[in-house]
Amino acid sequence: MAEPVPAAPIDLVALAQSVSAQGAVWSHTGTDLNANFVRFEAGQGVPEHINDEVEVLLVALLGEGFVEVDGQRHALSPGQAIAIPAGTRRAIGSAGGQFGYLTCHRRRAGLWPRGLPRPVSPAGRA
Repeated sequence: MAEPVPAAPIDLVALAQSVSAQGAVWSHTGTDLNANFVRFEAGQGVPEHINDEVEVLLVALLGEGFVEVDGQRHALSPGQAIAIPAGTRRAIGSAGGQFGYLTCHRRRAGLWPRGLPRPVSPAGRA
């Protein structure tokens, strides 16, 4: 079993301003928690999709962006948050220049082909 990573603060806004990469620029995968800091430039984002497994808390930290949930568009500015229910159609994108946001959700199982049963772990979790 891997050793736990010690807790340490990270300045996500400074990180986003210092990199040119798009997409996830920082991630944490814990026993029960997944968190990602994602950064996009103008016109970029996450296309519409449905996540049936987990609800997601999204917190805008850098620039202006939007989250579209079941066809309703929500503008986001730094410091604003939105909880996105599981099973909803969602898309996320930049509304201008850089847009950076933090997502947090319960850890979920990895991707698995539809229609195939997941193996059950000894602890009773898939």
